Amino acid sequence: MGDHFRFFMHRLRERLWVKPLVVSVLSAAIVLCVKMLDIEQAAQFLPMITEQSIKTLLTIISGSMLMVGTFAVGSMVAAYASASNNATPRSFSLVIADDVSQNALSTFIGAFIYSVVALIAMENEYYDTVGRFVLFILTLFVLMMVIVTFVRWVDRIARLGRLQGTIDKVEAATAAAFKRRKYAPTLGGAAAGREPKYHSQEVYGASIGYVQQINMGDLQAYAEKLKVRITLTALPGTFSAPGRALAFITPDGGKKVEVDMSQLAKAFLSGEDRVFEEDPRFGLIVLSEIAGRALSPAVNDPGTAIYILGVFVRLFALWCAPIKDSDLRACVYDRVEVPELSIADMFDDAFTAIARDGAGAIEVAGRLQKTLESLTYVGDVTVSHAARQHSRMALARAEHALQLPQDLQTLRELARFSQDS
Repeated sequence: MGDHFRFFMHRLRERLWVKPLVVSVLSAAIVLCVKMLDIEQAAQFLPMITEQSIKTLLTIISGSMLMVGTFAVGSMVAAYASASNNATPRSFSLVIADDVSQNALSTFIGAFIYSVVALIAMENEYYDTVGRFVLFILTLFVLMMVIVTFVRWVDRIARLGRLQGTIDKVEAATAAAFKRRKYAPTLGGAAAGREPKYHSQEVYGASIGYVQQINMGDLQAYAEKLKVRITLTALPGTFSAPGRALAFITPDGGKKVEVDMSQLAKAFLSGEDRVFEEDPRFGLIVLSEIAGRALSPAVNDPGTAIYILGVFVRLFALWCAPIKDSDLRACVYDRVEVPELSIADMFDDAFTAIARDGAGAIEVAGRLQKTLESLTYVGDVTVSHAARQHSRMALARAEHALQLPQDLQTLRELARFSQDS
């Protein structure tokens, strides 16, 4: 349930209307609930607050918050467009989920709703002495919160949508996905190879799109009920299309069983887009896309590609970092066999586009060779083999793109580590 709840919450964070709606409802509810504190016996212990002073504060808040909220929306939309244009449209979901911006917008709209409801209540003499005092203190708190939020948000909006900030967000999301998959390499199921040795029935997706999440609990319950084993051939991020089997079903006794394929296919949640949380490879692809756009003739920004190569070193070093056996997620779905992520596929996602687009730039091609050499020392044999293979491929591409013999000689020297293996 934790995985499903986290997935659901991430989808809500990508909806810009959720937080403002919740805060608006809470603001109106708080104003109305102040009446419950309006105890007549406590009036003698509190200072007298005039209605006019409260109305003045509320009028200031209501008059300014609508304008500030409109300005906030305009600034956020401009930042989102900048992120899509300067980086890649695939990063949009991360930028729009920025907590500081969403909290700021929610605060501004919530303060506006609060002030309007409070003004209406004051005009209708809804409060007595204690109620007016509580509302006055509450209004001062709201005003202070708006000021602090606005100052903090101005600093944030100056960075939101900028290329460096977008790269940092993608790196953080990819690192989080790496950690989750590292602790649960088979999603809590049993280990399996890339393809099952035999099978009796194939499971196809109920819709066309990318697999975003797999409900392992439902698959385990179904497998226990039918006494079968389910071998997944599609991890989150796989494109589900007609003819692409997502899983194979193998009966325990070898005899064919009646399976409700439509019910089984519901365990594979699909959508039009890939998501970062359950799909570590997607983050690598998005970073590679940003580097590819930076290397295009229209942008000509090799520095961004070089920076992203450093990001890849950090991510793969995180992937190869040792962890305790106690941190590994136990196999709780023993009837569901799940293949682990392929290092070769991850390297293809990360480095192929940069090697292709940066083959003609000696500074990018050279840094790529240094990056791949660094990855041979992370302590993982599979990663080291993939790094050497991509080094040879990148050198072959550069030999067709570079024209200056001195550049080629320099690059061959840097790539010598892959030829000696």
